[in-house]
Amino acid sequence: MRREGVIHTKKTRTGRLIPTERCTQAYEHYLREARGLAEATIVYYVRFARSFLKYRFGDGPVTLSHLRAADITRFVQLQAHHLHIRQAKLLTTALRSFLQYARYQGKLTLDLVGAVPVVANWSMSSIPRAIAPDQVRRLLVSVDRRTALGRRDYAILLLLARLGLRSGEVVSLELDDIDWNAAQLTVRGKSGERSELPLPADVGRAIVEYLKRGRPDSTSRRVFLRVKAPIRGFRGASGVGSIVRHCLQRAGVDAPTFGAHQFRHGLATEMLHQGASLSEIGDLLGHRSPETTKIYTKVDLDALRTLALPWPGGGQ
Repeated sequence: MRREGVIHTKKTRTGRLIPTERCTQAYEHYLREARGLAEATIVYYVRFARSFLKYRFGDGPVTLSHLRAADITRFVQLQAHHLHIRQAKLLTTALRSFLQYARYQGKLTLDLVGAVPVVANWSMSSIPRAIAPDQVRRLLVSVDRRTALGRRDYAILLLLARLGLRSGEVVSLELDDIDWNAAQLTVRGKSGERSELPLPADVGRAIVEYLKRGRPDSTSRRVFLRVKAPIRGFRGASGVGSIVRHCLQRAGVDAPTFGAHQFRHGLATEMLHQGASLSEIGDLLGHRSPETTKIYTKVDLDALRTLALPWPGGGQ
């Protein structure tokens, strides 16, 4: 219609990027092209770098040579107070990466990497927050599988609950990773390692139902796609986390958290109660070190009671 002169072409002004955004985009390009990091890692690193630059420079010029150790310490102290310990550790890792990038670019002469505070992280200091089996059942029953969205979300929730997959593993799952004849899934772990897992019958049926009657037409090889444009796979693990949060809220399930990792903890806890060994649990969850699996001994209350010392004086 604009070409025929029926309506006038609307002139739009293209705004210039503010300095902090230009610096952030250059850092993102460096992570992707020079470092070759995973997309999920880039998303987190860039987010924390952007927050730091806005904290220090606002909307003004970004002069990295003006950075001082006190700027970094104050920023970490302010942010870490509101973050889970794992996110706080990721924040400090991202800051070290950005400061190394600044020195690599020659924009920072001081070595400020050592100024990034270390987040205290005592081994196995907390009990895994696991969703209970009855809460999983209530959640799965609540999903409306008559819709394309419901069929996708149901299949994702089953993968989390039955196989204990991480959010990133669900996001990166591709069509070629499913061996229907052998009933197996090939899963890409956190460090890029690949492992084969059995495909339970109910999980397989849910994925088939989604592929046949829910998945949008797309050239993408990702199994799970967005339902809104642009039709593509999820950009990062936060997409799965958002699905879990919304499903829990709609179902009214009072789960320990709103995150996806509680299904992983729930599966491990239930396997332990059913008599599975730590080695078997670690193999299914893809733990590289037995030390990682040991945290689930803290939820085996029956076994822990046998280790409890009697209270002095015979009191209960």
